Amino acid sequence: QVQLVESGGGLVQPGGSLRLSCTTSGSIFRINAMGWYRQAPGKQRELVARITSGGSTDYVDSVKGRCTISRGDTKNVLYLQMNSLRPEDTAVYYCNVLGYSDYVTIVDYWGQGTQVTVSS
Repeated sequence: QVQLVESGGGLVQPGGSLRLSCTTSGSIFRINAMGWYRQAPGKQRELVARITSGGSTDYVDSVKGRCTISRGDTKNVLYLQMNSLRPEDTAVYYCNVLGYSDYVTIVDYWGQGTQVTVSS
């Protein structure tokens, strides 16, 4: 079992920056990818950014050039650096880990979410 705990959310003015962190604990056989998702009120959850075990990254078009996903040196921490924040970035941000608990069983873990509010 893996536990994910997000932090770093808060209230920021348009144009400001935040860095979200996701600390993982527990054991997993193999991680395929880690990512950040967000869900705004009345909208579906969407992928914001993802990083694979090999280090490849991809981003939703709306955050390209403004956000950077990375993993800490110990690989048990995931970051999302968000710059030039816009009101439309307001959402609850969730950390996700997708991998395997053994050779055949896919697992998909989620954190509890952290609120990001961009407003003047």
